[in-house]
Amino acid sequence: MNDAQSTGLTRRTLLQAAGATAAAYSLVGAAAGTAGAQDRPEAADRLVVHPVPAGLPLNTSFSVKARKPGGVWRTVPVLRARTKTINEATGSGIVRDSSVAGFDFTGTVEVEVTSSKGAFGSARIRPLSYAVEHEVSGDTIRFSLDEPRNLSIEIDGNLYDNLHLHANPVEKQRPDADDPDVLHFGPGIHTVPDNVLKVPSGKTVYLAGGAVLKARVDFTNVENARLIGRGILYDADGGTTVAFSKNIEIDGILVLNPKTGYSCTIGQSQQVTVRNLHSYSYGQWGDGIDVFSSEDVLIEGVFMRNSDDCIAVYAHRWDYFGDCRNVTVRDSTLWADVAHPVNMGTHGNPEKPEVIENIVFSNIDILQHREPQVLYQGCFALNPGDSNLIRNIRIQDVRVEDFTWGQLVNMRVMANRYNASPGRGIEDVYVRNLTYDGDKANLAILTGYDADRPIKNLTFQNLEINGTVVHDKMRKPGWFLTTDMVPMFANEHVRNLRFLDGATAASTVAPEITSAGEATATRKRAFNHLVTATALPTSFDAEGLPKGLAVDKETGLISGTPKAPGTHTVTVSATNSVGTATKSIKLTVRNA
Repeated sequence: MNDAQSTGLTRRTLLQAAGATAAAYSLVGAAAGTAGAQDRPEAADRLVVHPVPAGLPLNTSFSVKARKPGGVWRTVPVLRARTKTINEATGSGIVRDSSVAGFDFTGTVEVEVTSSKGAFGSARIRPLSYAVEHEVSGDTIRFSLDEPRNLSIEIDGNLYDNLHLHANPVEKQRPDADDPDVLHFGPGIHTVPDNVLKVPSGKTVYLAGGAVLKARVDFTNVENARLIGRGILYDADGGTTVAFSKNIEIDGILVLNPKTGYSCTIGQSQQVTVRNLHSYSYGQWGDGIDVFSSEDVLIEGVFMRNSDDCIAVYAHRWDYFGDCRNVTVRDSTLWADVAHPVNMGTHGNPEKPEVIENIVFSNIDILQHREPQVLYQGCFALNPGDSNLIRNIRIQDVRVEDFTWGQLVNMRVMANRYNASPGRGIEDVYVRNLTYDGDKANLAILTGYDADRPIKNLTFQNLEINGTVVHDKMRKPGWFLTTDMVPMFANEHVRNLRFLDGATAASTVAPEITSAGEATATRKRAFNHLVTATALPTSFDAEGLPKGLAVDKETGLISGTPKAPGTHTVTVSATNSVGTATKSIKLTVRNA
């Protein structure tokens, strides 16, 4: 076991083999843009299985093998993850062991999973939206993948003793271990003083596949820093903290069994990207990713299984102050064993009221929601308190599988035991292409606090419940409300609530773009700029982007890593069924 200094870091080479061969280590690379990184050509079919150091707990419920088509089977280590549910009769936590395995690949990979319990009757691979074809024979399930996936493999309906499989993309580059700007952790178990690694500005922390760091990684008052690799943050007080910082990137890390705290905290920071993070927690208040008073945040490709909220978006709390805006969560999978998959608005500053706005959730699979407390239910909970105002929220292309206990949505202007005052309201929310298949959902709730603190301008479009699209013109008894068909309760302080089918125009006027006319990026650093507009646009575009940036036409997010400095005039657009709005923005790419 290694001890590494956490202060005065300018150069580090930590390459403890821990039983791993040099050849195995040489297959590991780092994310694009790392100083001193070396490009690696990609083969048509490539498989990388990372070592697991001695001393990291394994789980024996499953054995996993993988291979390139027609190649030699390779054993994939299975780690022990811990999960927690709440005993609704006593309030005590029930902690269980589960299984996590992973590898990197390109092309096609064949996978074989065998249960140690012997032959089983049924198996499913989730998210169900992936429709992974598989075959079962006795005690084994076999399938192939041709693109990266985060999966749950469940035998005979068991949600707890299941296998989580992270089939990752292969890292395209790797850092030079001798680069003075790289804090390098090779395969093995590592510790640092006080169990906190404080990252200086301009540094990249690289956790190679097979590296285990028993510490929280802390980005406080820094700029232009990263945490990347295929390693593990294990058994620490939280996973990562980003506080009062800018241009921070976290990519490819597994946060496994933190003792306390959140897997990732983002507080009063700008330009933060969290990509391909996998998180498992079992502690009290074991949230996944919490965003406080921050701007221009991208969370993508994450898999979160947590003992509290998976994703939370707030304003002020603790030492963090200010509005929270321009947060995009996309292409991700959420599993809440306790509380909400998504929670928004609880914490703020009543003495100087704040706004939470321009929040986008797109292409999300929700696999589980289990919360006995009615006040903390909702796969999507928009619950402003502490004089917060929530506005301009988009929830689109979301698939909710049947869960154990809770509500599909809970939008409630409130004051609960955490709040000094009620929220100011919820306004301009667009929920499009939300599907739920199941029979466990409790009555969904929409409630404004009073006439001065309402919910207004809430549109559901193409809301599909068990195969039926719920809309205001659907066939139903004339005395039924549309909300009865969900079912959902809306009180008298909900204004302009609409349920539309997929073909009905959501707006009668063309959009107007409301996002900033100027933006500044940093060369070779992840950049996010969210294009926002009025009148419920259904698509976005951008022309004239510098090399390294692209626009997500579904969300309006411009993101990527710009390659060279310069000033660019970019024309952004937003379109709905009535028309298209355009706006020129000045995008400056500066040197670090």
